Amino acid sequence: MGDYNIENIYGGGYSSLDSEKAGGFVGYRIPSGKLGIATDPRTANILADVSQKLQSGAKQIEVSSIQPDVFESIPNQQIKEVQRLSKLTGVDVSLHGILVDPSGFTQQGYNELAREESERQMLSNVIRGHELNPDGNIPVTFHASQGWGGIEYKRTKTGVEEMRIPIVNQETGQVTLVQTETEHLPGMSAAELEKGTSVSAREHVKVRNDTEWKTSISNLVAIKERADSIIRETEPIATIAMEKMHGGANLTPVEREAYMRHYNAGLELHEIHKHLNGLFDKAYKYGEGEIRTEGGNRKYQDVLVQISENFGKSLKDARSLSDQSDVMGQLMQNLDALQSPEVHKPFEDFAIDKSATTFANVALGAYKKFHDKAPIISIENPPAGGGISTAEDLKRLVEASRKKFVDIAVEKEGMSRGAAEEQAKKLIGVTWDVGHINMLRKYGYTEEDIIKQSEKIAPLVKHVHLSDNFGFEHTELPMGMGNVPINKIMQKLGEKGFEARKVIEAGNWWQHFKTSPLPESLEAFGSPVYGMKMAPYWNQSISTQGYFSGYGMMLPQVNYETFGSGFSMLPQELGGQRNNNGRSRMGGNALE
Repeated sequence: MGDYNIENIYGGGYSSLDSEKAGGFVGYRIPSGKLGIATDPRTANILADVSQKLQSGAKQIEVSSIQPDVFESIPNQQIKEVQRLSKLTGVDVSLHGILVDPSGFTQQGYNELAREESERQMLSNVIRGHELNPDGNIPVTFHASQGWGGIEYKRTKTGVEEMRIPIVNQETGQVTLVQTETEHLPGMSAAELEKGTSVSAREHVKVRNDTEWKTSISNLVAIKERADSIIRETEPIATIAMEKMHGGANLTPVEREAYMRHYNAGLELHEIHKHLNGLFDKAYKYGEGEIRTEGGNRKYQDVLVQISENFGKSLKDARSLSDQSDVMGQLMQNLDALQSPEVHKPFEDFAIDKSATTFANVALGAYKKFHDKAPIISIENPPAGGGISTAEDLKRLVEASRKKFVDIAVEKEGMSRGAAEEQAKKLIGVTWDVGHINMLRKYGYTEEDIIKQSEKIAPLVKHVHLSDNFGFEHTELPMGMGNVPINKIMQKLGEKGFEARKVIEAGNWWQHFKTSPLPESLEAFGSPVYGMKMAPYWNQSISTQGYFSGYGMMLPQVNYETFGSGFSMLPQELGGQRNNNGRSRMGGNALE
């Protein structure tokens, strides 16, 4: 009837029966029980939002109250109710912590007090997050950075070039930018001038440190030379004048003038001493690496210790202004011979050190309170372009955080180094956001580069955020709808990626399409429809017209909507009947 043929059940030819080609399958299969959904970050009513997400059948929920004021608006009672609900339904819960900068960076620059405040906020997040799952190690995700731009890269044929670098003045906390530039210098030939020479951003950082250090010492040398000239000229007469003054004799006008000039030169020498103290302090605080000496390479600070001890002894033995000037001149020479201290430092390097302190203290604070049930601190790569957004820098941050955790636990808490290292590896890891790393494409990175980033970070991964985009804007679409190479990324993450929690973040999908991203995600990952982890798969459902459009003229969806059975029993999020407010299309009340 109606020229209906049974083969029309299969709407896509052979692919409807080929689980590797049907639908929008990305090539990497994830069971539905391994996929989670993030809650709406705009709402503090997490109980209602979690309840709605549970209707879709998700087995993992991430509470994503990332705005500090929203998180502070969540009542403790709701956190406890969500914990009870998750226990009742067998759903695992994780937490996306608030967006604060763990390094202490603010709009006014770096501030240690701001870092300490972030640390306290983050620890509060972790403690409250523990209430969501008191019996397990709930993952709590924090961004590696927030609110400041990282290094700007350019992908060239020969590799990756750093085009612009934010640098911090460690004395003032102010952040500025340096960039790779082409310079034209005297002494070049016409051809060389036309081409110019490239000076990298990092070379500019070194030039700035060297210039400021050498200029500071040169300025003191010029002042000292003027003072030395006066001291040499006036010292013989000034010495006689001081002896006469001690004996109570009157000075001649010549003696009085010589004495006053000699005295003023001594004041200048005193000012020079104060500036040298500042330079020495700067070198001790910001000097790094080793210095080559006659006895071999020595640590920067060890050399300064020797300089300090020699200076103190020589200054104590000095009897005249000439002697004091000679001692200060020797200190100037010693400081001038040092490698310039890194007062200006690439902010990425600076922030990793400060952030590592924050993450280590938060993890240790959680461990001291909850011991083996302490939450896991999972550090997420922010969208590419933000600070600490590459695999290399994120790896450095995690390793530095673990090292500081161990050092503090051993020195202050009395833990054995072996136990501290074990806990550090357990409690500090990575949340790898595949959409964020894909945004490196705007700098010219290739798909292969994106995949290599995932390979580098794989050993540290504990949690995965799933969102798709096209590599330029921070959009969040269900997987398979952009150009994130998720299949190869998950393969590179290997066992770590398969075992990690995987949370769907699809804020733009919720915003524009007003539906759950779960069906599209299940289709993209070809998740098994049933719990046996075997065919049929969700990516085949669109070809068999099943959950979304009924079975055509033979078994139209309207039958199920009218008589109440079949797919109408499924939640709307999984393709069930449209909401008729409890009423059938034939009568006033739904059939029972």
